[in-house]
Order: sequence, then structure tokens, then C-alpha cells
Amino acid sequence: MTELEEEHGGEDSALAEFDKVNKASVTARPRELEGLFQSDDDAKAEAAVLKRWLKLSNEEAALKKKLKDAEADLDSKAYAKYPGLTEDEVKVLIVDDKWLAALDAMVHGEMDRISQSLARRVKELAERYEIPLPVMIRRVSDLEARADGHLERMGFSWR
Repeated sequence: MTELEEEHGGEDSALAEFDKVNKASVTARPRELEGLFQSDDDAKAEAAVLKRWLKLSNEEAALKKKLKDAEADLDSKAYAKYPGLTEDEVKVLIVDDKWLAALDAMVHGEMDRISQSLARRVKELAERYEIPLPVMIRRVSDLEARADGHLERMGFSWR
């Protein structure tokens, strides 16, 4: 349906006139075109696209209903099974399948968060201490000598 909407949703296309393509609007459109079927090939093509969209929409609705029925059937079978579970089976379901899985997910999430935090901090430190101390001392000495030279020319003396 999406592919059909994209293909026929542009200007002068079968689905161009719809603000939102839904079953009600697509069902009403062929009635508007009935008078044009005998003379207009574009109207026939538009009607064919609309008919295809409606067919796909009906198939989607049928599949959704089938899925909903299957899920309801599965739920009812699961509920029917619960009273017959032994204590050990209940422990496995609750502890192993539910709690331990949740704890595992939380622990891994926390480990990922800590790893990212540590990696970010290491990167910050690497950037901060990128220049070795001896190089920084040499730069400070050079700048200090330049500043002293400028001050002496201006008539100031530190000593």
C-alpha cells in the first residue's frame, strides 16, 4: 500500500487529491469517477489504482484480524498452562527468564554508560595534556624572556 501511495501520490496521479489516503476517502472516490469511465482513460486508470489500494487495504485488515486472533489464542493457551506449572517451573520463568534478564540488561547498560564516560574523560585528559611539560616550560621561558625584553625597552625592570 505504501509503495502504491508513493507511486501514485504525485501531481496528476490517482492518489494526488487525497490529503490522507484512507479507506473512507478511497471508497468514495470511484463514485465521483463513475460518469467519466466511458470517456476518460485517466479515470479508468485511476479507478484501477483505487481498486488495487482497496484490495490491499482489505488484505491488510484481514491479516491484522488473523494476527489478533492468533495472539488471543496464544494468550488463552498460556493462561490455561499457568495452573499446571510446578514450583520449579515458576521459579525458572520468574527468576531466570524475567528477573535475571532484566538485571543483565541493566548491568550491561550501566557498564556501557561507565565505559562511555571513562572514554570521554580519557579523551579530555589526552587533549589537556597533549603537550609535554618540558615543552610547556620552554614555551613559558621564551614568552617570559620576550615580556622582559619589552618591559626593559619601556623602562621597567624586575630586578
